[in-house]
Amino acid sequence: MDARLNMFGSPIATKAWKHIIAAGKVLADSSLPFATQELVKIRASQINGCGGCLDTHTKDATHAGETSVRLHLVAAWREATVFTEAERAALELAEQGTRIADVAGGVTDEAWANAAKHYDEEQLAALVSLIALINAFNRGNVIIRQPAGDYQPGQFG
Repeated sequence: MDARLNMFGSPIATKAWKHIIAAGKVLADSSLPFATQELVKIRASQINGCGGCLDTHTKDATHAGETSVRLHLVAAWREATVFTEAERAALELAEQGTRIADVAGGVTDEAWANAAKHYDEEQLAALVSLIALINAFNRGNVIIRQPAGDYQPGQFG
């Protein structure tokens, strides 16, 4: 399977995506816990059906020491006992932020208040930015049908 478009073979796409990639590096260095970041990216990518991002973020999380049990249960996080209350709040915010058009008003006040109980303002800013960013990556990959499976941890820096 080949992608419909080589995003890094296009000068305009390269110019645009370098800024999106740079934003991801800023968020990776934030105080939002790495495990939370990866769980959020995985959940949004599951919802959006983005194989490329699922390949990347499950492998990066595993490489960083995340357990297979937690990775396998991300899709069923509500029923799983392996996530902290803070992670659960982040996953809820990620789901609502990804499915923003499914509910009038987007993210509920309850989901926001729950996240705010667990994360400070800087972490919330990172979380909101991360949710928006992974959705951008997902949409790009899904539109061009980016193949998945060959990613190696750390491949993109």
